[in-house]
Amino acid sequence: MADKKEAEKAAEEREQKKAASAKAAAASSAKGEKAPKGKRGKAAEGPAMELGEAEKAGPPRLAVRFEKETLPALMKEFGWTNPMQAPRLKKIVVNMGLGEALTNGKIIDAAVEQIMAITGQKPMVTHARKAIANFKLREGQPIGVMVSLRKAHMWEFFDRLVNVALPRVRDFKGVPPKSFDGKGNYTLGLREQIIFPEINYDRIEKVKGMNITIVTSARTDDEGRALLKHLGMPFRA
Repeated sequence: MADKKEAEKAAEEREQKKAASAKAAAASSAKGEKAPKGKRGKAAEGPAMELGEAEKAGPPRLAVRFEKETLPALMKEFGWTNPMQAPRLKKIVVNMGLGEALTNGKIIDAAVEQIMAITGQKPMVTHARKAIANFKLREGQPIGVMVSLRKAHMWEFFDRLVNVALPRVRDFKGVPPKSFDGKGNYTLGLREQIIFPEINYDRIEKVKGMNITIVTSARTDDEGRALLKHLGMPFRA
């Protein structure tokens, strides 16, 4: 009888252990299924949110203005019948030369941060192509930073340049109307980077200038000048 009771008790214990292990396995399985769903859900939500934000932002304001106002105005001014004859912005190149980098290497890092804040795109560091003994310049030494902007970055930067930055120049009377290269491309020199509101004046070591080249598809300077004027470039009278 004692052996029978012990056997029954052992059997009950085994069944209880089996039930407990099955319950634990079911719980862990449920957790395992839930975790991947959560991960997939988050991964799916991320791009959707970014896409939604991008759609909400829409195309740059100046790009829309070009299609609706500038393009018809240029076609009427030059008598074009095909919209593809009208010039367009191709890219904007922002270049900052840093002669002081020969003695102060940290100024390159500061310039990279400032150009990135101004343009929204990380610039590349430019290096000397050849050595010049009179300037104590070695071949391959960093001497500046440069960035090329296209598409949305280009339109947004041009918008901020003509509507925000240039009006902040002291005693501003307009930009020179003759700084074209003969092929419709325009180069503008700025003496101070602090005219851009993205630059914190208290955090810069020294005021530095930059060159901004606006590359267009214009065939002549007159076409390039008309394009920039219709886009809001404040040429000097």
